Amino acid sequence: MARYSLGISATSYLRVWETIDTLEFLERCDGFGAAGIQAVLHGDPLRIRAEAEKRGMYVEAMVPLPSGDDTAEFEQGLKDAQAAGATALRAACLGTRRYETFKTFDAWQAHVAESERSLESALPLLDRYKIPLGLENHKDWTAEQLASLAKKYSSEYFGVCLDFGNNISLLDLPMDAIEKLAPYTVTTHVKDIAVDAYADGILLSEVILGTGLIDLPRAVSLITESRPKTRMNLEMITRDPLKIPLLREEYWGTLSDKKAADLARTLHFVNHKKSAGRLPQICHLTPAEVDWQEDENVKKCLVEWQRLSL
Repeated sequence: MARYSLGISATSYLRVWETIDTLEFLERCDGFGAAGIQAVLHGDPLRIRAEAEKRGMYVEAMVPLPSGDDTAEFEQGLKDAQAAGATALRAACLGTRRYETFKTFDAWQAHVAESERSLESALPLLDRYKIPLGLENHKDWTAEQLASLAKKYSSEYFGVCLDFGNNISLLDLPMDAIEKLAPYTVTTHVKDIAVDAYADGILLSEVILGTGLIDLPRAVSLITESRPKTRMNLEMITRDPLKIPLLREEYWGTLSDKKAADLARTLHFVNHKKSAGRLPQICHLTPAEVDWQEDENVKKCLVEWQRLSL
């Protein structure tokens, strides 16, 4: 089978991504023709490395950040990643969404301070193990905030895991966020998105590459021009549309840095770019049907990636 130039993130399999067996995932992605994987490492890292090398695939590892000054779990993750031959790491400061998790600006600021302590603990270890870590824009940091973190903690081994679609949830237009974060990008979550409006705000869905509103050739070009070694990893999440309640008062509790102009620009963008048809839904599917649909969506994305010559 021909090898695509696109890897696959385990987060494309939403229900099982944290527990998915790394070797089984590597084999599955090899069967799709993927270039590599981005996953939590489960099992013997030396065996993972041997299997990846045998198949001509790369490995990127998902790791937890230090919990404040406690670096034991993080350092073990780095040791495992190094043993597995990981070329990059992905981490996130928040596993949820900012506007759903924090109700006040003070609560958000406490999280920011905690996140910075974690990053300060991580940096010396990243320099020691010499594996670049990308911090994801996981519906927590605005593009400006994440770029500021990358500048503040400037290092050869610290940067961004750039998710192509997340930041519209924080009133950053997709290509604006990609342009701002591309120079710091050491790994990726490549996706295409579609949007629509609902009573309290906007709906957001991942869709098959090339069928949404992301300018994929430009996005890839912006990254590779700045960071030629950065791998492209597909994150195709099969789920119901996400509701982003940007017209509700509680949404704004942590977004003092955003203005009415940002809201107006986002709503204008959505009104002009919204999907002509219904956004994808899976609420009517059985778990087995969802599993099948996830595989189908991933395979379709790989084919479209090839068609787009990315």
